[in-house]
Amino acid sequence: MENKTSPVQGRVSVITPVYNGEKHLSRLLDSILAQSWDDIEMILSDDGSADRTLEIAESYREKFESRGFRYQIVAAGHRNASAAINGGLPLVTGEFLIWPDSDDYLEKDSVRKRAEFLQKNPQYVCVRSLSRYVDESGRAAGRTEPTGDLENERLFFPILECKTFICCGCYMLRTEAFFKFYPQRRIPEYEMGQNFQMLLPFLYFHPCLTLREPLYVVLVHADSHSRRMRSFKEAMERCAGFERLIEEIISLCGIADKRDLRRISRWRLRQRYLLYCQYQKRLFALSLMLPLALRGGLHLWDAAFILNGSWLHRLYHRLKGIKKGAAEK
Repeated sequence: MENKTSPVQGRVSVITPVYNGEKHLSRLLDSILAQSWDDIEMILSDDGSADRTLEIAESYREKFESRGFRYQIVAAGHRNASAAINGGLPLVTGEFLIWPDSDDYLEKDSVRKRAEFLQKNPQYVCVRSLSRYVDESGRAAGRTEPTGDLENERLFFPILECKTFICCGCYMLRTEAFFKFYPQRRIPEYEMGQNFQMLLPFLYFHPCLTLREPLYVVLVHADSHSRRMRSFKEAMERCAGFERLIEEIISLCGIADKRDLRRISRWRLRQRYLLYCQYQKRLFALSLMLPLALRGGLHLWDAAFILNGSWLHRLYHRLKGIKKGAAEK
């Protein structure tokens, strides 16, 4: 049912989906409590954790109460992150919305600087900050996403094509504009992620400015779900899921522009092509080269992968070896 309650002006709603997050959750919650913005509601949506996540979450009630922050815990059976987000969306009362990951954390002024920007710039309904990456000891770690063109405020295609970062805790949205896309307060539920659902429909229509400060901290660790190695079958299922999700987003946005649809089609082909390359499926990759070339999605270096290890490449080196052996004799 559509929630028609007006958002509380100045309040920032924080939704965090969490699954078996006992190791890192306290750091996130402590960073929320330390924010320099004084009107925050924390909605922790547990996705059926089997560890001490809920126990740790409950232990923070008094701390949030003392800080004057609203604090709610939603518990459900294990499904996925997008289902957990959906568990929290009906509870949102704030003017602004962020959804950090449970194993990351926020710099002290992260909420304030983004909320103040949106308050001072009513023409924007979205803003994002930069982030920094650290390992579990707090040392700087390598970035896992490209920064991209920070002057560009039209981010639908840069995000879709992985040319800029989708790091969830960097973005802040106006809830009123967000719920125009999702009046039922439910995003599409898929096994993979939740950020495409949260951002792409929104960013197809709205510009998003980038604050040039790292206000969000991403923890890079080996047991992160997103860094887990997948089998080829698992990767193909994930790829197909993304394709179904994008089809749903096309429908949600009512995308009819032929150039945009061609670009999305090119993205879909290139996703599969890169997947085949990653798993050394050269014949599959070869079958996509012509369709990709016709859509302008094939780069010069792509041909190098196909030739490397191909029968032509192997034959060339074999003949070269025979010739070298004959010369040595």
